[in-house]
Amino acid sequence: MVAALSPSRASDFKNCPMLYRFRVIDRLPSLPSAAAARGTLVHAVLERLFDLPAEERTPAAAAALVPEQWARLVDEEPELARVLDADDDGAPDGWYAQAVVLINRWFTLEDPQCLEPAERELYVEAEVDGLILRGFVDRLDVAPDGAMRVVDYKTGRSPSELFERSSLFQMKFYALVLWRTRGVVPRMLQLVYLGNGEIVRYLPDEADLLATERNIQSLWAAIQRSAETGDWRPRTSKLCDWCDYRDLCPAWGGTPPPLPADAEARATDPQVVGRAIPADD
Repeated sequence: MVAALSPSRASDFKNCPMLYRFRVIDRLPSLPSAAAARGTLVHAVLERLFDLPAEERTPAAAAALVPEQWARLVDEEPELARVLDADDDGAPDGWYAQAVVLINRWFTLEDPQCLEPAERELYVEAEVDGLILRGFVDRLDVAPDGAMRVVDYKTGRSPSELFERSSLFQMKFYALVLWRTRGVVPRMLQLVYLGNGEIVRYLPDEADLLATERNIQSLWAAIQRSAETGDWRPRTSKLCDWCDYRDLCPAWGGTPPPLPADAEARATDPQVVGRAIPADD
């Protein structure tokens, strides 16, 4: 079995080893919130909008995609429907309207009639010293000269400097994988925050990505140590207020479930470590 890691699971461990344990080892279910479900819907609409000819990529066309994309998502993942107080059409009109507000804001930041993405929802994977790094890139733009721009949509507001570092880690993770697979360092990493209409851009270089690679290797070594010792101690922060597992966390007076017999193997299971789990943007 080859071990694997995604940026979301790497961020889980960086933020709180106990959260990593709950998700990867205990495999506790986590119902996406309404905000996370809305983020999934907005991502789906922005992906499918580029199926249309350039001149038809308008705010009205994007808004028209919202109900059909929601229906498709619920068909694929029925549990999404349970996060809303749904009416007869599968989601409240007001909730649709909130998604449309975010989509319309995107049109003030980028012009899809002038964009022809090379890839959308691109699965990327590379092996680094026996560890598979993998994930999904929202959008990859490639210029005529081959320069790559990695784009990620965030349906929340642009974060503080502390949480911006976490978002940039995710983007550098993707950039590292693209560099290792394509031999070219992406020219730009671009985070598009739809909550407040801000774009954050970063220009990586080889030194950045080598540092990211070392960071990931150190992180993976720490995960392996925790797996061997069974020490998944919690790390408290403001993120605890949004944690699905707070009632089970010993930092808040809870009792985690007993570690399964195969806990060490589960800690590096690629089927879990590499799987995306919905989270609020």
